[in-house]
Formats: sequence, C-alpha cells, structure tokens
Amino acid sequence: MRSPKLAALELRRFGRGKLPRAALVALLVLPLLYGALYLWSFWDPYGRLDRIPVALVDDDTGATADGRRLTAGDDLTERLMKSEVFDWHRVSAAEARRGVEDGTYYLSLTMPADFSRRIASSSGKSPETSALQVRTNDANNYIVGQISKTVFNEVRTAASTKASRGFLDKIFISFSDIHGQTVEAAGSADKLTGGLGKAEKGSKDLADGLSEAGRASGKLSKGLAKLNGGAATLEDGSAQVADGTQALADRVDAANAEVGPFLKGHEKAIGDTARLVADSAKTVRHNLDTLVRRAPGAAKGAHAAAAALDDVYTRRCEQPTLPDAACADLKKARQAAMDVAAIADDVNALIADDDGDLKKLDTDLATLQTQAQALADRAPHLSEDLADAVGKVDKLNEGAGRVAAGARKLHTGLGTAVTGASGLDKGIGRLQSGAEVLNGGIYKLADGSGKLAGGLHDGAKQIPDYDKPDRDRRTGVMADPVQLAARDLHHAPNYGTGFAPYFIPLSLWVGAMVSYMVIAPMNRRALAAGASAWRIALAGWLPVVVIGVLQTAALMAVLHWAIGLEMTRAGGTIAFLFLVAACFGAIVQWLNARFGPAGRILVLALLMLQLTSAGGTYPVQTSPAFFNDLHPFLPMSYIVDALRRLITGGGLGPVWLACAVLTAFTAASLALTALSARRRQVWTLDRLHPELSL
Repeated sequence: MRSPKLAALELRRFGRGKLPRAALVALLVLPLLYGALYLWSFWDPYGRLDRIPVALVDDDTGATADGRRLTAGDDLTERLMKSEVFDWHRVSAAEARRGVEDGTYYLSLTMPADFSRRIASSSGKSPETSALQVRTNDANNYIVGQISKTVFNEVRTAASTKASRGFLDKIFISFSDIHGQTVEAAGSADKLTGGLGKAEKGSKDLADGLSEAGRASGKLSKGLAKLNGGAATLEDGSAQVADGTQALADRVDAANAEVGPFLKGHEKAIGDTARLVADSAKTVRHNLDTLVRRAPGAAKGAHAAAAALDDVYTRRCEQPTLPDAACADLKKARQAAMDVAAIADDVNALIADDDGDLKKLDTDLATLQTQAQALADRAPHLSEDLADAVGKVDKLNEGAGRVAAGARKLHTGLGTAVTGASGLDKGIGRLQSGAEVLNGGIYKLADGSGKLAGGLHDGAKQIPDYDKPDRDRRTGVMADPVQLAARDLHHAPNYGTGFAPYFIPLSLWVGAMVSYMVIAPMNRRALAAGASAWRIALAGWLPVVVIGVLQTAALMAVLHWAIGLEMTRAGGTIAFLFLVAACFGAIVQWLNARFGPAGRILVLALLMLQLTSAGGTYPVQTSPAFFNDLHPFLPMSYIVDALRRLITGGGLGPVWLACAVLTAFTAASLALTALSARRRQVWTLDRLHPELSL
C-alpha cells in the first residue's frame, strides 16, 4: 500500500466517532489559540496607553521673567490633560505617592515648585536646569516603567524646546539691539571724526599763529633790548648832567658872595661848562627821539603777540571742544605777553602823554640846552648877569635832577619789559612745539576715529537684525535644531504585526507537537506489513502535513479577517507557512520516532531553544553568546527572518535561504525517521518493555 493511501487511512480514523472528531478539531484549533490569542493580546499595546492610570502632580508656583508671568507647570499640565498618552489623574503629591505605592497608579509625573523659576533662569545670570520628577514602581509593572521613560523623554524634549525658544528669542532680540546700538555708535564715531578733523585744523591754525607770534615776540624782544641800551645811556648821561649841575649849583651857591670877583676870573671856565651842558642835553634829546620813534612799534608788536596768544588760548582752552594738554603753558605765555604789552603801553603812554615825564624830560632837556647855550653865550658877561645866572643855575640843577630821575625810571621799566619779552619769546617757542605735537596727535586721532567709524559700520553690517517672522523661524530651528527624519522602508503598522513572524511559527510548532500526540509518528499498519522505511516515514508524516496545512489556513484566516493582520505578500506567506508546517512535522516526527516518549520532552526543549535564539523579540545580538552561537543552526531563526520580509516587505533573499534550510531540515528529518523505522522493524526487549511511557 502506498504512503498517501496509508496517510488517508490514518486521517479517516478521526471520522469514526465523536471523540476522534473532537480531537481533530482540537488539533486544528490549538495553533489558532496559540497564535491568534497571543497576537491579539499583543496587537497594539501602545495604542491603549490611555487606559493606564497615571498620577499628575503640578506643584509649580510660577515665576516672573522680564516682567511677564511664567507658568510652565500649568501650561504643561494642561497640554498633558488634553493628550491621550495616559489616563491622567491630577492629584496631590501625597496622593500620587500613595497611589504608586499601592498600585492605584502605575506611575506619577510631578512638576516641582521651582519648575518655572528654573526655566526662567535660562535667560538670567545663573541658568539652572529644571527637572520633571517621575516615580515608578516595578512591583506594579516593569514594562509600563520602561514605556514611560520613552514617553516622558518626549514630554521633556517638548518642554525643553519651549523653554529654549524663549531663551533664544531673547538672544535674537539682543542681536537686533546690538545692531541698532552699533549703528548709533558708528554715527557717533562719524561725528567724532568730523570734530577731530576740525580740531586738527584748529591745532594747525594754532601752530601757525604761534609761529607768527614767535616771530613778533622775537622782534619785540630785540627792539626792547635796543631801547633798554639807549635808556641805559640816557640814564648815565642824565646822571652825569645832574651831578655836574649839582656841583655847579653848589659852587655857585658857595661862591655867591664872592661871585663877582670869581666870575671875572672864571668867565671862560663857566662858558666851557655851559657849552658842555648844552652839548650833553642835545645828545640826550637825540637818544630820547630814538626811543619815541621805536616805542609805538614795540607796543604794537607786544599787543599783536598778546592778542594772538589770547585768541589761541580762547579757542583751545575755553571753548568746550577737545582738552589741550598745553593749556597751562599757553596761559602763562598769554599772561607774560599781556605784561609785556602793558609795559610797552606804559612806555608808549610816557612818550605820548603831553604831561608825561618823558615829555617833560624832553622839555627840560631843551630848556637845559637853551639855558646852557645862553649861559655859554653870556659867560663873558656873567659878572653883569650874576643875579640872573644864579637863578638860572638853580633852575638848571633842578631840571637836571628831574631828567636823571626820569631816565632811571625809564631804564628800570625797559629792563622789566626786556625780561618779559624774552620769557614771552621762549614760552611762545615752547607753545609752538607743543602745538605741532598736538597737531600730529590729533591727526593720528582723527585717522584712528575714521578707522573706528569704518569698523563700526562694517560690524553693524555683520551683526544680524532680525524681524519678528525671521526671528521666530530661527528661534524654532535653534530650539530644536535636529529633527528625526525617520523613514521606515517597510513599516509594520502595529505591535502585533511586528510580533507575527515570531508567534506564527510558535503556534505551528505546537500544532505539530500536539498532532503527534494523537497520531503515531510511524504507521503501525505499515510497520506490521513490513513496508519500506521511506514509505513508513511518509505515511506517518503526510497526515500531520495535511493537518498542518489546515491549521495554517485557519490561523491565517482568523489573523487576517478577525484581528487585522495585513501581509505584503499574502500568497507567498501562506505558501511559506505550508513549508514551515511540513518541516516542523518532519522534525517532531523524527524526535518522537527516534526517542519515543522521551522525544516529546525533546520537542518541547527544542521549542524553547528556538524561541530564545531566533531573535523574534529583541535582536539576537543582545542575547548571551550561547544563543548567538545556537542561532544559525535552528530552523526558526530562518523562519522569523523570512516571515518579516513576506509580511512587511523587503528583499526575498532571506526567504529563499529559509526555503532551502527548511527543505534540508525536512529531508534530513524524513531520512532520520526512515532510519528509525528500519530499526523499529526489529523487535527488542526495550520495545517490549520500554523504560519510560508517556
């Protein structure tokens, strides 16, 4: 009898009574229970987080920043209450603590009292970070705590982004303020450059004026020196005249009683003396004329120099422009020039005043000259004019004394004027040097201020000046500069779809395992009939394959139409699962055929090894080395990879590899089962009395 016919006979046994039929139904439904119920329970847990009760505590007291009230805790609480992330319960801190402890709430989220204050500090002198406080209790549920970390990280990021936007907005506003102030500073620098330009021109004019004043003061000093020399000569001559007239008067007075006889004996001597006096008076008058001619010019030069220095001092030191370090020396020079001008005025006044001493001196000298000449002319007749001569000598003596006194006063004044003019000339020289240095410094300062103004203008162009729309756009970018541009090449729409490649082969393995609990791994009729080993193996495998196909069809129908599993390659998925059911059936058949009752334990053990090393939940690389080493040698590893590509999409390379591996496992298992069938055709004591029966 052929293997398919033997398989059909095996399946027909399930139609001979109610209990076999119920067993067949159980075989078909059991994988459905495993696969469908597991996937249904895990289908979309993240989509139902709004059913998880979570305590929300808002202890934030608010803060004031830049004159505005900040209530970050209230704002965040309001947004969370409107969200559907969790089933939020707004409670007190104590109630939240008790609720997390006793399991009323899975976890709690607290905004501390200083939440707003710390956020507001980001724009102050001492920024501080603010912390959202999360309390979990793994004794309630570990997974919820892990999920909350991801959710609350998103909440924290959103809160941080909002706080950063306020801080960055102030920075961009500060950029605009700095831009405006820099433009204003550049304008002020332009004005400074203009003022320094005028100051530089003024300092140059000052230097030129001081140069002219220096030349004038030099001329004044030389002229006064000459005048002082003439005055000295005048003083000496007038002193000699006064001494002579005094001696003459004394002799005349002493000899007045005897003058008559004396005059007769000394007429010639008296004539000579009178002529000497007349000549001396003439000489003095000549020098006095020289003083009269030169004094107005000297006074005019002194006044010109004093006026130039006064104008320079007024422009450089009394007007509110730039401070001048030479003002102190300039003030001393101005005073000295004014003193010299005053002395020159005195000299000039002495000369110009009709009633002045100099005028009187000239008059007296003229009188003295006339009288002396007259005396010389009258000397031969002195004895006759004795009375007149005595009076004239007395008057001559008096005039000579006045002339000597005036000459001394003139010489003293001119000496003071010479000293002042010399100091003025030296001071103007120093001022001229200082003015030239000042002009060079102001020129450099003006050049530097021009560069400063240019640099400020360039800087103002480089400092950004953002309007509100541009500021908002840039604030948004800098507050959250890195966006996650996620691109899921083959998206699994929910948690259940992602776990389907793991739970589906699990259910088919359980289906094969249970099938061989009611179906013999090796057909007893074939064994009794002495059929070939391959026929025996196929006869025991094909019924389970048929049941596996029916199990697969039932499972996938429920998953697709009842639960909602969508498959990118539905046909390929079904066909591949038929191959999986056939492979699992062959492996479970061999373990049962070879090891008998102990094979059922090995089937369960092999299932555990496959589940832990297949990488169906976490990547296998996260598992210990033992499972990484075992991963490439078990069929479920390849099945999970292939089903992921068939259900969610992707390249078919892993699918073809899995098909090849499953085919190899199927052929090898059937071959091993055939070998076991050949051994079972020989009866032994172990078969008659097995050590273990299940």
